[in-house]
Amino acid sequence: MVVLHQCSLVRSWLLRLILLHTACEMGRGQLHYSVAEESQHGTFVGHIAQDLGLEVGDLMPRMFRMVSQGRRDYLEVNLQNGILFVNSRIDREELCTKMPVCTINLEVILENPLRVFHVEVEIKDINDNAPVFPAAEQTLVIAESVSPGSSFPLEGASDDDVGSNSHVSYKISPNEHFTLDFQNNDEHATDGGKPQQTGTVHIVINVLDANDNGPVFNQSVYKIKLLENATVGTLIVSLNATDLDEGINKDIMYSMRTVNPQNVGELISLDPKTGQIRLNGELDFESITSAEIGIEATDKGLPPIKGHCKVLIEVLDVNDNAPEVTVSSLSVPVPENSSPGTVVALISISDRDSGANGQVTCSLWPSGLPFKLTSTFKNYYSLVLAEPLDREQVAEYSLVLIAQDQGDPPLTASSSVVVPISDVNDNAPTFAQPSYTVFVRENNPPGAHIFTVSASDPDVAENALVSYWLDEKLWPLSSYISVHSESGKLYALQPLDYEEMKLLEFQVRAKDAGLPSLCGNVTVQVFVLDENDNAPAVSGLAEDTPIQVKVPVAAGHLVGKIHALDGDSGYNAWLRYELFDASSGPWRVGLYSGEISTTRALEESEGNIIQSLLVLVKDHGNPALSTTATFSVSLVASAQAVQSDAHLSRMGGSRKPLADTANLYLIIAICSVSSLFLLVILSR
Repeated sequence: MVVLHQCSLVRSWLLRLILLHTACEMGRGQLHYSVAEESQHGTFVGHIAQDLGLEVGDLMPRMFRMVSQGRRDYLEVNLQNGILFVNSRIDREELCTKMPVCTINLEVILENPLRVFHVEVEIKDINDNAPVFPAAEQTLVIAESVSPGSSFPLEGASDDDVGSNSHVSYKISPNEHFTLDFQNNDEHATDGGKPQQTGTVHIVINVLDANDNGPVFNQSVYKIKLLENATVGTLIVSLNATDLDEGINKDIMYSMRTVNPQNVGELISLDPKTGQIRLNGELDFESITSAEIGIEATDKGLPPIKGHCKVLIEVLDVNDNAPEVTVSSLSVPVPENSSPGTVVALISISDRDSGANGQVTCSLWPSGLPFKLTSTFKNYYSLVLAEPLDREQVAEYSLVLIAQDQGDPPLTASSSVVVPISDVNDNAPTFAQPSYTVFVRENNPPGAHIFTVSASDPDVAENALVSYWLDEKLWPLSSYISVHSESGKLYALQPLDYEEMKLLEFQVRAKDAGLPSLCGNVTVQVFVLDENDNAPAVSGLAEDTPIQVKVPVAAGHLVGKIHALDGDSGYNAWLRYELFDASSGPWRVGLYSGEISTTRALEESEGNIIQSLLVLVKDHGNPALSTTATFSVSLVASAQAVQSDAHLSRMGGSRKPLADTANLYLIIAICSVSSLFLLVILSR
């Protein structure tokens, strides 16, 4: 009769459930829902919009979207009513295998303003898998000499469900020779699935004679801890079974009876003679965390007798997985007037390792940039603007997101993010100088280009597109000056006349094409330069009335003075006087005074003579302009002296040399203007 021994570890099982529940509570997100696996399409999960405090009417305008991290689109949200529902078939066993808690993490994103919510949906297990034996038939070979109460291990069934749905209990069909004793460990309990699922196996028992001692292992259970990076060929354990029989009945061969999970069988090898189990492949903690191997020791007796043990292997994690960095919802370019706190991107990090090897921190490189990382939930971060931006100083930032785990040694991963900065119209056009001085000769042709102003704007595109116009508030300039709106070229619309206008002062304004536009201005002073376009003009001379001079007279006697004016200025108005015929009589004229005097003494014998002097008046222009004046002198006897003196007085003459104050003032003015012109040139 076969009896399977049962040991109940209820207390340990309850402790694990309590720890598992605590871990689940600590991992909850902002919202937590649950739904049973295998639920039909459209099954209600939760009022997600209502639970997040959102208006249903805002979902579409704010570009409501939901991102599932590393999962298919099992769930969907109806944007018409804000209900989260099942979108496609969810198989918990396919999604999470034997994990005690199976969740789908969702990231809910809204724009304008950008908000992020995290939602966990727990997938509840249903009893949709029946227990399955590794084989439809199991064969036991039992010697006839076996005593009542002997036990024979059977290959147990496995259930892909979790929790109570995976706890398997056994029973045997009624017979008079065997009973079933279920031997338990702390990973199994009584089945709690409703309705219950069943699986069957056909047991064939062969009863043989003699060989009455079977192999016995020195341990019924071998517990081994193995690092996942153990090299191929590493000795895992040396099994040791002994048989009290003699001869061939004590010779033992080792074999693997069961392997769970089954893929572990490809990674280990058992020497049938020595009982040594070695690593035959590469382990991966992220795929296999533990294994249970049933070992059978068989002697060579007739019939052979078997002994059994279990090898429990715990795979230990090493830090062999670098973190992973994922950037989503990158909102670029970032306007340069964005306020601190603006979310630029969402970042999620993960690490397939466990414990400290899977705990990851995220940092930003290089430091000193106007951005920072803020933790939002678990391994989720937001890239946030920390300081005001200025596109004119930095138009684009290159950031590196660095994730580092806490393993020994730590592993890192990075992701590059380029953040371009978009322009706003925050700079007005500026001129290179606060004012410009322009010199233009008079008599310019109409439409002549006299100067070009230029303003720069550090913005870009239309924000830097500059146009120009004249500010005519201070002077109505439209008939004198114009400016080309695009090039900034200044044109004189008509000839300028120095004798009418010596200075034009106005402002040119520059405006960009931004919205709203910004303006700058500059003062332009246009000095009109004189040209020698006016000939001297003689005034106050009556040619029909000769000057009467009493003779005799001494040399140097002042006879009269010619007075001329020039409408120009400076050198162009500085006059000089010459006799057209210097050899015509005893006369001379002051070069700059215009005073006519005798060059020698005149005697009475020269009386009653009338002479005409032709005086040439010239300016200092280039080329010089000139005019002529006729001066008549009548030499009379001394009896006519009174008339001569009176006439000389009428003509502005004097018997003494006169200082030409007009020319003196003109010379002073020329020096002053020249000095001012030189200062203006040097200041530019």
